[in-house]
Amino acid sequence: MKFVDEAFIDVAAGDGGNGCASFRHEKFKEFGGPDGGDGGRGGHVYAVADANLNTLVDYRYARRHEAGRGQHGMGSDMFGAAGADITLKMPVGTVISDAETGQTLFELLQPGEKITIAKGGDGGFGNLRYKSATNRAPRQKTPGWPGERKSLKLELRLLADAGLLGMPNAGKSTFIAAVSNARPKIADYPFTTLHPNLGVVRVGPEQSFVVADIPGLIEGASEGAGLGHQFLRHLQRTRLLLHVVDMAPFDDGADPVQQARAIVAELQKYDAALYEKPRWLVLNKMDMVPEQERANRVRDFVQRLGWTGPVFEISALTRAGCAPLLRAIYQHVRQQQRAGQPPEEPVDPRFAERP
Repeated sequence: MKFVDEAFIDVAAGDGGNGCASFRHEKFKEFGGPDGGDGGRGGHVYAVADANLNTLVDYRYARRHEAGRGQHGMGSDMFGAAGADITLKMPVGTVISDAETGQTLFELLQPGEKITIAKGGDGGFGNLRYKSATNRAPRQKTPGWPGERKSLKLELRLLADAGLLGMPNAGKSTFIAAVSNARPKIADYPFTTLHPNLGVVRVGPEQSFVVADIPGLIEGASEGAGLGHQFLRHLQRTRLLLHVVDMAPFDDGADPVQQARAIVAELQKYDAALYEKPRWLVLNKMDMVPEQERANRVRDFVQRLGWTGPVFEISALTRAGCAPLLRAIYQHVRQQQRAGQPPEEPVDPRFAERP
């Protein structure tokens, strides 16, 4: 199934039915009186969060969604039936905003959550409503009210506890495949990952968290280069960012420090709030670095980058160092869930001093 995380739709709730002006006509009933009923209300348009969906592809081409109109009132005290409601199923994490103003209207954050995105119009009054002691033969009636009509933008933002960030071929897909049930495409060329992937990581019995992998970022992504910048929205709800860095020797002489700085710069250009999220360094492919050189290479990298936060050395291919990282992520996520706010970032004592 094609991954689609943005769509535009038009929704129209049903109009209310018109009221009826009618009088009772029966043999031997000279003064039957008014018996016109009210019109039925128009159908509502609902949106419900479905945990079985992970894309908005259903709304890429089906843009118009209309609820049923309310039935008109009739004589013999008969009220019109309400119009048929419609329910639109959307993935959990969908943000619904006004397509013209950009204002956020609703967010679907819990599975099964149901909201009304367009209300049907009320039905009009029949002349039965206007009967009184001084107005015994009313002929008034009112038309039904129109239903709401909206042009909406649907934007999917994945719900994950931790998000992977890094250059193409940094090993993000290999890492998520090694520690979770996700099976992304893995190959030795850039931009193997074309859409975000979610994986559930189980640390222990009833201990798990969700990690999100997005396409790699490159320098100039904010100007449209590469693929990853358009998917950064999926990291906005994460509690922790894992900056994955490729520490394997580069044949082309590329500097991993410059690449890491480029990723941070693109993150800051995209969203200041995302830039301020807790972020850890994950130095990957350490199995390709000679063992006697690892300590010096890590220290040199961290000092030149000016990094004072947590640093983890792993090999996603061999899974070396992954277990301590997963335990630290789970403890961090649990602490945030309990406190309701980000905890203070621990400082790695090995790299506390800047050069």
